[in-house]
Amino acid sequence: MTTPATETVERIWARDPSLWTGADEAKWLGWLDEPWRMAEDVGLLLQFAESVLERVDTVVLLGMGGSSLAPEVLRRTFAQEAFHVLDTTHPNAIRALESQLDLERTLFISASKSGSTLETRSHTDYFWEKRPNGDNWVAVTDPGSELEALARERAFAGIFSGEPSIGGRYSALSAFGMLPAALMGIDLARLLLRAQEMADACKLAEGNPGLDLGLSLGQGWQDGRDKILINPTTGGFGLWAEQLLAESTGKQGKGLIPCPGEDVDGPDRQRQDVRIPDPYELGQEFFRWEFATAVAGSILGINPFDQPDVQSAKDRTKQILASGRDPQVEPVGSPEELFAQAQAGNYVCLQAFVEPTTENEARLDRLVDRAREATGCVVTHGFGPRYLHSTGQLHKGGPPTGVFLQVVDDTGDELAIPGQPFGFGKLIRAQAAGDFESLKERGRRIARVRLEEI
Repeated sequence: MTTPATETVERIWARDPSLWTGADEAKWLGWLDEPWRMAEDVGLLLQFAESVLERVDTVVLLGMGGSSLAPEVLRRTFAQEAFHVLDTTHPNAIRALESQLDLERTLFISASKSGSTLETRSHTDYFWEKRPNGDNWVAVTDPGSELEALARERAFAGIFSGEPSIGGRYSALSAFGMLPAALMGIDLARLLLRAQEMADACKLAEGNPGLDLGLSLGQGWQDGRDKILINPTTGGFGLWAEQLLAESTGKQGKGLIPCPGEDVDGPDRQRQDVRIPDPYELGQEFFRWEFATAVAGSILGINPFDQPDVQSAKDRTKQILASGRDPQVEPVGSPEELFAQAQAGNYVCLQAFVEPTTENEARLDRLVDRAREATGCVVTHGFGPRYLHSTGQLHKGGPPTGVFLQVVDDTGDELAIPGQPFGFGKLIRAQAAGDFESLKERGRRIARVRLEEI
């Protein structure tokens, strides 16, 4: 007997776009096959890793959003201190990372599906000027991209293609996640086998882990519990999961609002546990949450594979940079005035365009406590511009229940970007100003404060 739940499973594997909105969903379901497709490339990935690791001591991934978050979770989960992920445009952070590197013995991974991501291209041009030797470089990008052409022109040591039928946030088990994993010394065959086992389980009519999670997410949303409490893990799985949920479901005024580490007590909240008893279970969890998000998207009635509102902040940033004027990031309002506007069922989001240091994390944590105490709402926070590629879609396209506090700091001396009329300091300020304007344009409640004032 076919039930609505089993029908959902059958329609996902049949690539039936009418399960969602009947738009272009079918062309974005390549992630269903990726555990097997990538297994065929394990030998190639390991061969490349072996060929470069004998001459480098450190690996630096230059990427944003879907190109960086899975590698960051892998790095943390497997405790790989010689692997770095650069996904900030803050000049101080770039300088701090550079000071740790022996550039001759560093491999840079330039990772961008589109091949034109502004932050990644800026990072690539900056470090290429410091180390213009293709032997120290590898690219991961979709076929035919600008980055692929650049990598060929500069004779990069390797170019690995993404799968065009997979969106960035579903790409953890593709080359965007698996090449970094190979360079970390992770057993790819074992990791992908666990993913294959989960994918097979997600074909079942009963005892289907991805279906069960997706139904729980979607039915909780129907009951008004749209805040998703993700339990903390040592590998920071919530960093990856919050992009998956927020960017996939936050549109048409709807959305699941991921709140890693928040308290589950509250009528607007549901807890969903991450299961990683062993680091290699990451392979399973990546796939389980991808499948669950597709299921939940069908319940919300949205296309979980597009991101229609992400471009607005990018466009605003480009306009500010093109104008030549210095971005305006002066304080606007105050935390107290902003928090007073919060109502039951809202969420507070702290958007920190500051240097991502341990000290600044601690300062933000104190601000999180203040916000939680003042509003009684769940509080999320993220570093900019990372969150623009992660939860930014939800902030603009999701429910109008967010209360946003942008935090900025002194970006210090300018750091030039080769070939650009602006440097990294101006870029991150333009990104902050652009997102502020984009949120304000949508009628979102927002204020801005300087880091030293909190």
